[in-house]
Amino acid sequence: MYNKKVKSRIFFLILSLIAVAMIIFIVLRSLEENVVYFLSPTEIKNLTEINQKRIRIGGMVKDQSIIIKSDKINFIITDFKNEINVSYSGSVPNLFAEGKGAVAEGYLKDRSYFNAVKILAKHDENYMPPELKEVLGKDENLKQWLSSCAVAVNDKIVDSLDVELKSGDKVVLLPPVCGG
Repeated sequence: MYNKKVKSRIFFLILSLIAVAMIIFIVLRSLEENVVYFLSPTEIKNLTEINQKRIRIGGMVKDQSIIIKSDKINFIITDFKNEINVSYSGSVPNLFAEGKGAVAEGYLKDRSYFNAVKILAKHDENYMPPELKEVLGKDENLKQWLSSCAVAVNDKIVDSLDVELKSGDKVVLLPPVCGG
């Protein structure tokens, strides 16, 4: 019915489709294993069952909730409807503070207690390290832009206090864009 050339093309097409399907399956499977879910305290309170998967919780650090012990920090994350107690051992980011946004990654013990293994502090898009703001503030032409611009150092957006400027670094002010 089909000649040898057509049969070999059909075989190659089927083999290619199987290979693509296997690649997609492997990629999706690896992504599934590495995904860390983000939940608010209200979503955690409404969980039907607590599993031992690594998750992220996010919200605001409640005012006057940070308790620092010698090797541990305890605080409360709130979404202004519900709260969850968080315990963490390690150093916290410089932007971590009461009344500020934070994301804690770790494991849920119950609906009101979370054991964090990583803390991420949130900031807005206009964040700029104080040292960099001071250096750029000396230039009168740039002063008017500092409050509304993002900053890139060597083509990477600055989002941490840990950015150290070196001789030859390229610093770029990124002005706000209307409509985008």
